[in-house]
Amino acid sequence: QVTLRAGAELDAQRVNQYTLTLWAACPGEEEVEERLFVQVTAGQVLRCDAPFASKGGDVVQVSADVGPRTPLYLVLPQPLGGLTVSGGFPSVPHSSQDTPLTLTHRGLVLAPARGFDPSKDTQTFRLEIEVMDRHGHNCSGAVTVEVLPSRRPSVTFLEPQREVTVPEGTKPLEVVTQVHASGDNVHYAILAPVAPALFTIDEGTGEIRSTRQLEVAHTRLLVRAYNALHPSDHDTITLNISVQRTGQQAPSCVPAISVSQVPETVSPGSTLVTLRCTNPAGAEDCLRYALEGSPASLSYFHMEGPRLQVNATLDYDSEAVAAAGFQFTATIVVTAGGQAPQSTRVPVLVTVTPVNEFPPTCPSGADFTVLETAAFGSVVGRVAGTDRDYPPDSLEYSLEGGTDPTQPFSIDTRTGEIRVVGPLNSQRHKSYRLTVRLTDTRNDLDPANRLSRLCDTVVHLQAVLNQAPVCTPEVQELRITAGLGGRQLVTRLACQGSPSGTMLAYAITGGNEDGHFRLEGNTLFYLPNELAGPRTFVLLVEVWGSPSDPRSSTMVALVVHVTPRTTPVPPSSTTQHTTLQKEPLVITRTEVMWNPPAWFVAVLTVFSALLLAILGCTAWNLLCR
Repeated sequence: QVTLRAGAELDAQRVNQYTLTLWAACPGEEEVEERLFVQVTAGQVLRCDAPFASKGGDVVQVSADVGPRTPLYLVLPQPLGGLTVSGGFPSVPHSSQDTPLTLTHRGLVLAPARGFDPSKDTQTFRLEIEVMDRHGHNCSGAVTVEVLPSRRPSVTFLEPQREVTVPEGTKPLEVVTQVHASGDNVHYAILAPVAPALFTIDEGTGEIRSTRQLEVAHTRLLVRAYNALHPSDHDTITLNISVQRTGQQAPSCVPAISVSQVPETVSPGSTLVTLRCTNPAGAEDCLRYALEGSPASLSYFHMEGPRLQVNATLDYDSEAVAAAGFQFTATIVVTAGGQAPQSTRVPVLVTVTPVNEFPPTCPSGADFTVLETAAFGSVVGRVAGTDRDYPPDSLEYSLEGGTDPTQPFSIDTRTGEIRVVGPLNSQRHKSYRLTVRLTDTRNDLDPANRLSRLCDTVVHLQAVLNQAPVCTPEVQELRITAGLGGRQLVTRLACQGSPSGTMLAYAITGGNEDGHFRLEGNTLFYLPNELAGPRTFVLLVEVWGSPSDPRSSTMVALVVHVTPRTTPVPPSSTTQHTTLQKEPLVITRTEVMWNPPAWFVAVLTVFSALLLAILGCTAWNLLCR
């Protein structure tokens, strides 16, 4: 029996018939060769996804710590009438005999019901799947699931076994000891004895407490630590708990509690505290000293006989010390030997204090550019200094020399932002060189121990093309009647500077020799005076963009006709026409012209002559050829 499968997608519109030659041979029989004609008819086709239906199939990579029955792959997104699994997979529940994966009737590939084996090697499972709908149309493909080793930290105890001594008469629910395992989502449980009668354990903290008042006994507990999300990740520790008689007294130690404060620069091997312990039995040589605590405390400290010593550098600026809150707690256990050992526990608290070790560091490339028209308070840039001491970058900023007209900048002491606090003029100063002092703060136990560094910063001024103010109109003819008393308003000039908002300055530069007019800002006033008759004044008002920068200005012409309030008119029966003589109006017009220097004209002439000679020679050579 021969099973025939299509090696590629069939299309009846392109090829509707295939001619195949089948050859078969059995041992001891003649060879058989037959031709087979396969006709392809158009119809509804069930198509699988390209990666799934390809020769190699689709590949899915998952971590070994995925949860049980987690969906890993979907064969087809639409609902199916049913699935038939080839390759020795039973139809129900659609799972392989050689793989723990599960295939549902909707085409979902699920993780095993108990999760994957937490192996250190990559595990590979391959499923060959055939999909068929209710009309008999089918497609097939394969999916390979690669199970990668988990990268999360495994649950681990630092020691496989521990001896614990408890005095007789310990009350119920008192803490006897505490176990600690590293890993994620760690929970604790007592494995043996299965039903402990004397002790219980806190599932979250690992504290072991007594369930009743203890008598002299010896108990062995097997405690398991496991990952609550992945119970297969676990480790065990054995606790040998001995309940001592109270008749034997425990050692007596001075001090009973040790509280010390050390700078971060203390060298490894330094002694923090020396215990003076006495044994009631009289044999001080039989005392044993041990240190209990968190892994961080045990990594930084150790016991050398009765001396608590530093094991590693206590770097206040490191993340590990900062994570511990710059304080470490531990317990020194002093045990007296004998048939019923007694122990004394001395709590230890060590606080690490900061030392200002490193000066601030200047930023690289602290150059800034600002427009010369920048407004008061504008931000020029920020000097971002750094400091390696903890807390990081706790700096104060200041300018050497303070702020004066020659240095129109200030700096924010907290953020280091440089701001404009004075007038800027690129014609006078192309740039300013500022010296910024960086001073660290809160980096030492002594507030007076501060380090500083000077940093050079350059602020370049960017020139802004000043345009002459624009006044509308530039020529005005006004008529007023002279009154009596105080000054009299004539007009207000409407001028606008560039850039917008520039303060303008006004001045009368001509026509006011007699002092009949006064200009206050952009407002022109007439000062009353005795006039014999009507009079015409031609005033020239110059408008600047800035009083200190008269490089560009605009001239406004004002023709003011002043008529006295009472002018005697002789009685006459005829109308007399009077022609007022107007004074000439002078308008100044500035035109831009190019007047190059003499050397430039000479160079240009010589260059033109050489160019004409080269062109002539080239034309002569072409004509000769």
